[in-house]
Amino acid sequence: MAHNLNFNERTGKYSFFSVQQKAWHNLGHVVEQYPTSAEAVKFSGLDFEVIKSPLYTHGTGVTIGNDGEIKEGDNILLPGNFATMRTDTNQVFGVVGKDYQIVQNADAFAFFDAIVGGGEGILYETAGALGNGERIFITAKLPGYIRVGNGDDVTEKYIFLTTSHDGTGSITAAFTPIRIVCQNTLNASLYNMSNVVRIRHTSGAKQRLEEAHKVMGLANKLSTQLEGIFNGWAKVRITDTEVKKLIQLALCPNRETLTALKKGAEDELSTVFKNTVEDTFAYAMIADTQQMDTTKGTVFGAYNAITGYYQNVRNYKDDEAKLQSIVMGGTAQTKAQRAFELCGQFAKDGADAFAFN
Repeated sequence: MAHNLNFNERTGKYSFFSVQQKAWHNLGHVVEQYPTSAEAVKFSGLDFEVIKSPLYTHGTGVTIGNDGEIKEGDNILLPGNFATMRTDTNQVFGVVGKDYQIVQNADAFAFFDAIVGGGEGILYETAGALGNGERIFITAKLPGYIRVGNGDDVTEKYIFLTTSHDGTGSITAAFTPIRIVCQNTLNASLYNMSNVVRIRHTSGAKQRLEEAHKVMGLANKLSTQLEGIFNGWAKVRITDTEVKKLIQLALCPNRETLTALKKGAEDELSTVFKNTVEDTFAYAMIADTQQMDTTKGTVFGAYNAITGYYQNVRNYKDDEAKLQSIVMGGTAQTKAQRAFELCGQFAKDGADAFAFN
């Protein structure tokens, strides 16, 4: 499995750091104590600047200058075109236009510090760069927890940010709770899309990033409401048969499959869909984290079974594909959002919320 982490030949180090736990194929810098933002920038190898450099093309033929001098193959400026490049290695990332605004790696860390004011309470967990350094990512733990039940079932609260320097993609930040017991990623955008911030690399991008912490601060407050919802779900009982139906509806890929489910026509369902449902249901029934008082036979457990399948069971091409699926709006996030909606309906209306027989 390719890790795609940036290897800086100048320093001989991989551009990645993690607190206490090794990740990304045991590469990068592992530290025991949570670093400050300044330390995290250095530990992760993100302490480089990116610039826009004018682009030229090499001319052909012979030209005569104003002074009558004969010149061959002059360099010709390409107006409005620039190369983005890192200043420590001169590695070129991509070609951008005149309106493209660079947001430096240090600015991304400043965004995290601004969420809680001066950085107090922010705990940087991981950060790093992919490829040649054109894409960076940062995760940081926020103060506080989401507690379900008597407090044994605890979810920590994270902020994830990723951006690129090659002209592709936007600056994206998302509030993400992660279940400690099984490292379940439950993206809070499933609850309220206002807590996902996407900023294009155009004029004012840095200023908009500086303001984005206000939105993310709101997301942090929304976690209190999320805690109330999860605690409510942990008290609502659901049968195994109902869990199976919920999984089928949440993972349903198209109208044809839904029609077959309504008819009870198992032979019309694809093998891939049936296998995915069975794997998810098996996780719901036998995973250790599904045997807790808050999860066993509860709507909260049904929701965790679906998010847990995508986090802990499903196979991905590589780590980046998993990240895209779970956090960046891919399949896992879409299915988990549907599961969130179905669980809310079931908690309110019972099995009639999604009965299709």
